[in-house]
Amino acid sequence: MPDDPILRLLGLAKKAGRLEIGEEPVGAACRARHARLVLLAADSAPNTRRRAAHFGEAGSVLWLETPFSKAELGAILGRTSCAILALTDAGFAAAVAEKLAIREPDKYAPAAQQLRTKADRMFQRQKEQRRHEKNLRRGGRKPWAAPPLPKEEAPPRRSQSRPPKARRPGDGRSPEAGRAPGGTVKSGPGGRRLTGKFRKP
Repeated sequence: MPDDPILRLLGLAKKAGRLEIGEEPVGAACRARHARLVLLAADSAPNTRRRAAHFGEAGSVLWLETPFSKAELGAILGRTSCAILALTDAGFAAAVAEKLAIREPDKYAPAAQQLRTKADRMFQRQKEQRRHEKNLRRGGRKPWAAPPLPKEEAPPRRSQSRPPKARRPGDGRSPEAGRAPGGTVKSGPGGRRLTGKFRKP
């Protein structure tokens, strides 16, 4: 049955790196919460079924028995046989379960609906994450933030300038200042002008 659509999906999942094959890889994927669906071959051993149930409980993941034998699963995956495998992609898991539900609705329909709901939620989260990263790269609108609180106004600084000094008569600011009687200008030591009035002896 190499042309079966379910087997083709499993082959695509293997090429995409979204498939774990064998008990140890499946158990590791379930414990790490990476598995989305565990599948069993129709002729798998009872011990393998118990381990699949244990893996599903440990990783909170569904496990389903397929209508394919170990040889049929192994042939599509490039092995001689395959008893247990796990899909690590939500889209592949939902698609496989939906195709199984088309074949046997009573057996697989509830699982298919549950996996489709999980896949839609995951796709929505991924879409929102990509939109957020795109906005950050383009410098999009930033999230709302409260405006900063106003700073307390400092009291006005006092002026350091001093009041102007009163002018005295004859301080050298007018041509007549500092002139002695008779119209001559007297100078003191160092060439400084002398101010004030001179008294006659």
